[in-house]
Amino acid sequence: MEFQDRTLKCIDCGSDFVFTAGEQLFFHDKQFKNEPKRCKACIGKRAAQVGAVGNGGYNKVETKTACSACGKETTVPFKPTQGRPVFCRECFQQKRTSAASA
Repeated sequence: MEFQDRTLKCIDCGSDFVFTAGEQLFFHDKQFKNEPKRCKACIGKRAAQVGAVGNGGYNKVETKTACSACGKETTVPFKPTQGRPVFCRECFQQKRTSAASA
């Protein structure tokens, strides 16, 4: 099956955009039923509005907390749960190396 570039109209801004032969081949290979409805600029704006990010839609959470071992204030890339210790980078590394050598 041979694809040719096609011009489509964006449903958000109304501008024309090109649905390239390569994109069509990708859609065909992935068995997508619908062609794109938005230009790249509007896709980016929409993704920003709904909070989607470049890493698969995963929003990175950063939480300030105190280290359970030394008490130093630290930032961790998750929301701590009750009853589980949270360590700063240094204490985590120490705990990791002591566990590996045991």
